[in-house]
Formats: sequence, structure tokens, C-alpha cells
Amino acid sequence: MLPLEAVPNFSEGRDPATIEALGSALAAHARVLDVHTDPDHNRSVFTVVGDEGQLSEALVGAVRVAVERIDLRRHEGAHPRIGAADVVPVVPVEPDDFERARRVAAAVAERIGSQLELPVFVYAPPELGPAFFRRGGTERLQQRIDAGEVEPNFGPSRLHPTAGAVIVGARRPLIAFNVNLRGDVRIAREVAGLVRERGGGFPGVRALGLDLPRAGLVQVSMNVEDWEAAALHEIVERVTTEAEARGAEVVGSELVGLMPAGAAAAVAGAVLRIDGFDSSRVLELRLLDSSS
Repeated sequence: MLPLEAVPNFSEGRDPATIEALGSALAAHARVLDVHTDPDHNRSVFTVVGDEGQLSEALVGAVRVAVERIDLRRHEGAHPRIGAADVVPVVPVEPDDFERARRVAAAVAERIGSQLELPVFVYAPPELGPAFFRRGGTERLQQRIDAGEVEPNFGPSRLHPTAGAVIVGARRPLIAFNVNLRGDVRIAREVAGLVRERGGGFPGVRALGLDLPRAGLVQVSMNVEDWEAAALHEIVERVTTEAEARGAEVVGSELVGLMPAGAAAAVAGAVLRIDGFDSSRVLELRLLDSSS
């Protein structure tokens, strides 16, 4: 049985000591495969794998560290957030493992609510994805709770004064992918509106235009929720075309965390124009599949 993956996002991308403490809490119970830290977003995204018990202990322990060390009252950053531990997705590596991922997410959510006394929202993308809860930030979220518009699935109905709330759930693998531009943030927002699904762009693509003052750039920040329906190279081509038409320059792209091998293979096959190329034509993946 393959391990499960978790991709917890914490609202800290500038303090090395806090980032290290979060990583240590995760590594004490599970295997940390990647850490992506961005000071402009003021956010760190960890990729960890383990079995059900390992992930549960690792995630609860890391959220506890976030509560102790991150104060949203002093937090600023480009990325929207409602919590010190903002979103904690559990992801099946094998599609048939989704129910197992859902059970782990539910157990983690219950423990965060009862043991750490944080409001926990169990999300169900795409309709009730993280953006639904982040809309308007923590102040607006508390107003929505008080009005009965939303209700935490676990924990109290009052946001934690320094740590806010947590979004937890199981989801399919997605690709967090950014394209950085040199130009005005207005252009990044316009391009984001054109490539996101809601604006008539690519299916399963969520996109924001963000300012990155520390980097001196702007960014089209995307979640590609269905990489088979929206190929990465086509998204980059569209972003490049629309940005350049508005006078902005594409300076590079950025992968947040890890991506499925199938997505990389699809891009390679398309760029190299190899007919019928997919992950079964990649030597290492074929060997891994044969050994399972």
C-alpha cells in the first residue's frame, strides 16, 4: 500500500526558526519530501508522506507549533489566509485511496478542533474550496460564522485570537504553479482572470494576480486542479501571450511543492512532439509500476 501525502500550508515564510520548528514537528512522525518557502506570500508549503497514524501525528503536531509561534495579528503577505495553519490537505497518491485520505483528514480535523481548540472547516473542492472560506479574511469569516452563513465542522465558533481557523480536507492531486512577470500587478490580475476556469479559461484552474514587492515582480499564482484537462505548457503559453500583449515580461515559472509524474510526462511529450508519449514511457516509472 502506498503512503498518503499531505501538503500543509502555514502562514510563515520569513522567520527561519519558525519554519524549521514546523518542519521538525512534521519530520518527527512522517517523511518530509519538500519545503517551499516564499517571503512575499509569507507562506511555507510542506510536502509530507506517511501512513494514516504517521500523518495524523505529524499534522496535529505541526499545527500545534503554528499556534504557538505564528500571530496573525502581525502577519502580512500576498497570499490570502484565515489561519496560522491555513490549509491542511490530505492527498491520495493512488486515486483508489481517496476514501482513506478522507478518513485521515476527518480524524486530523477532529483532533485539531478538540485538542488545539481551533475552528476547523472541512472543505470539499471545488465548490467549497479554500477560497470560499478565505473570502474577506478572518474578520469577514467571523462575521459569516456569527450570521450562520458558515459553521465550523469541529472546534469552537470563535476564531482563535492569534491563530485564526484551519481548513482541512481530502483532495485529488493538484499542481500549485506560478508564473512570474515583470510589470504592473494590474496586468497579473487581468491575466489571472483570463486563464482561470471561472473567467472562461482552463478547466480546473484557480488563479490570482499577486504583487511580490520583495522580489520586484508580480505573479499569476495558480492551482491546476485537473492537469489532464489543463496542460501546463498550454497554460504558460497563454499567460505569456496575454502578458506580453499588455506590455509585461515573463521572467520565469515556479512549482510549489511536487507534481505528479504524469503531468511532467505529458508536458515532455507535447513539447517534444512524441506521439503517444505518457508516463508508461518513462523508464523509472515503468520499473516502479512493474515492482508493485
